[in-house]
Amino acid sequence: MRPSMDTAVRRSRQEPNAFARDLFDGLPRRYDLLEELLSFGQNRRWRKAMVDPVVQARPRRVLDVATGTAGVALVLAARTGAEVTGIDLTEEMVRRGRDRVAGAGEKRVRLVVGRAEQLPFDDASFDALTFTYLLRYVADPAATVRELARVVRPGGVVASLEFAVPPAPIWLPAWRLYTRIGLPAAGLVTGGREWAHVGRFLGPSIEEHYRRHPVAEHVAMWREAGLVDVRTRAMSLGGGLVMQGRRADG
Repeated sequence: MRPSMDTAVRRSRQEPNAFARDLFDGLPRRYDLLEELLSFGQNRRWRKAMVDPVVQARPRRVLDVATGTAGVALVLAARTGAEVTGIDLTEEMVRRGRDRVAGAGEKRVRLVVGRAEQLPFDDASFDALTFTYLLRYVADPAATVRELARVVRPGGVVASLEFAVPPAPIWLPAWRLYTRIGLPAAGLVTGGREWAHVGRFLGPSIEEHYRRHPVAEHVAMWREAGLVDVRTRAMSLGGGLVMQGRRADG
């Protein structure tokens, strides 16, 4: 029996790593379709907006955090020509990602299992870093952003993509209707009970996250981590949030 949404949201806050493993462990083979559902069909467009500033920086080494099944890592390799390392908490996701990388014949992507809060890399190891749908699944978002910034060289680009909450009064009711009713129903039809559960969890989880950490606080986290030129971009009427910045020089 699945826990109530209040219980699930509370556990996601109290035990974020364990909750993330449980939530996504059974989903990797169809995760890319799930991402399209969760993003209202906008995931590819959102990803492109996140990757664009990385491409412009012409990096040689890129780290993709919360890489999932390597969707972003493969895009980064194709668009930048860089050596790309992807890291994710969930072993099943990484296994599926490695299958995708092998199937694509991509030699410049390697995937490892690890935590965003404790990256197994030296300071200033990468020219650029991306992270996707991450900060709702860590206990301390500000400390996690500091850890991400640590492994980026001075001047290096950081870019992220997260779900967000559209503004009231026009778009918020429609978004709530979709996340509370439409999304779980679509998940059930396309992926069964596991997907329906993820769909039911998403909306309350996103709203809870932004109640505790508004967008302005996200910007402050980045700046406090030593990132400058921080910019935000609301996507798809506010359903997605793309951020970019760069590690301060010296």
